[in-house]
Amino acid sequence: MVEVHLYGKLRHFTDNQDPSRDSILNLPVEKENTIEDIIRHIGIPPEEVGSTIFLNGRYVALNRKVKDGDRLAIFPDNMAMVIV
Repeated sequence: MVEVHLYGKLRHFTDNQDPSRDSILNLPVEKENTIEDIIRHIGIPPEEVGSTIFLNGRYVALNRKVKDGDRLAIFPDNMAMVIV
């Protein structure tokens, strides 16, 4: 399983809309799944996903492979990470 944390407007892809609680999905993962595959499986339109994605606390790209036990954080297009 991969633990997927959704933020901002992506919360509506879970059953939890309360911003004071985590919006988490636990999804099965196959050997060759990428983050893009996970996003597609959830049903999130690609244009709603921003460039801010973390896998196990590290900033990554959509083509990164995921494995069982990973923690994935996905932010929407209107919540970008700012580097100062």
